[in-house]
Amino acid sequence: MQRRLLRGLAGALLTLLCMGLLSLRYHSGLFPQGVRVTPKPSPPSPGPPELQMHDIFIAIKTTRAFHRSRLELLLDTWVSRTREQVTRRHLVVTNCSAEHSHPALSCKMAAEFDAFLASGLRWFCHVDDDNYVNPRALLQLLATFAPARDVYVGRPSLNRPIQASEPQPRNHTRLVQFWFATGGAGFCINRKLALKMAPWASGPRFVDTSTLIRLPDDCTVGYIIECKLGGRLQPSPLFHSHLETLQLLGAAQLPEQVTLSYGVFEGKLNVIKLQGPFSPEEDPSRFRSLHCLLFPDTPWCPQLVAR
Repeated sequence: MQRRLLRGLAGALLTLLCMGLLSLRYHSGLFPQGVRVTPKPSPPSPGPPELQMHDIFIAIKTTRAFHRSRLELLLDTWVSRTREQVTRRHLVVTNCSAEHSHPALSCKMAAEFDAFLASGLRWFCHVDDDNYVNPRALLQLLATFAPARDVYVGRPSLNRPIQASEPQPRNHTRLVQFWFATGGAGFCINRKLALKMAPWASGPRFVDTSTLIRLPDDCTVGYIIECKLGGRLQPSPLFHSHLETLQLLGAAQLPEQVTLSYGVFEGKLNVIKLQGPFSPEEDPSRFRSLHCLLFPDTPWCPQLVAR
């Protein structure tokens, strides 16, 4: 009986001794020598990896009528530098109408948005088939935004918010106003914000939302973000459409722009002003000349011979 009692007391003393040593080492921060040591701080949790081009989903809205006249030009120029983002094998054939109507445009935007959600990538960027995308400038711009933010960046086509009538119960309507980025210049949305848009933008819901406010696809994007989610458009002067005077951009400014365009505006050809290396007859859009300015190592660009 006494032996069992002694063994129990010895075990209890050993346990207390161990607990005391642990307490001395970890709670008082003292080594047996009596030297106080400051505990090492926990390493900071790693942030998201640095943004790369392969993190960006670029969708080009086009139609069969422009595959040869517009799409081949893009494939030869800027798309050749972003093959992971835009390639022929990524071509999505939709059941959308080829008309330039609100339902047809919204149908295609819905297909773009759903393809982005399925991709798992970090950024969604929409452009039209008359846009030139500068991948370096695009990456540089998107990398400036904090990952924790909801980001919707692009160029507004109006100098004021657009208004829409939002249907309410009992046949009432509510007037809402919001900013939107014009799809003709391109815009980008990060994944954090895109996931919040899904209840109004994924599947058939995008077309439903567009029909509800009776506005086209790019306006619908702005409506969802600003009116439904309380977000805000981040305006950027680095996106450009054919609805602005492109000749006002100087040659030195061109490498800084995210998107550029071409087309006919007010009855005149509207293109960037750029000297060579191709003539306006050889390169009416000026996209090939621009591409050689940005990427002179392109095989089909004329090589300057040093004298």
